[in-house]
Amino acid sequence: MRILPNLMIAMTAFSFITSVSAAELMTHEAFNKVASQYNKIGTISVSNEAAASDAKAALIKKADEQGADVLILTSGNTNNKIHASANIYKKK
Repeated sequence: MRILPNLMIAMTAFSFITSVSAAELMTHEAFNKVASQYNKIGTISVSNEAAASDAKAALIKKADEQGADVLILTSGNTNNKIHASANIYKKK
């Protein structure tokens, strides 16, 4: 019965850590309002993820590794496994 409280603590800690240093996933509409403040630095992709949350976490990790501040999802496919790609941007 102690597994659930420990899992909740771990999830809370993980969400805090990722929100502190993670690149921000934005919608196209939101990004269009601030696009002039950013330079595109590349495109990233992930494959064979089991869940949407796994794909999101993997994309954010890759964006962080490349020094991005923002990522915009450009494609996604959910045929049994999730495949996704995103453009990444750094603030000017």
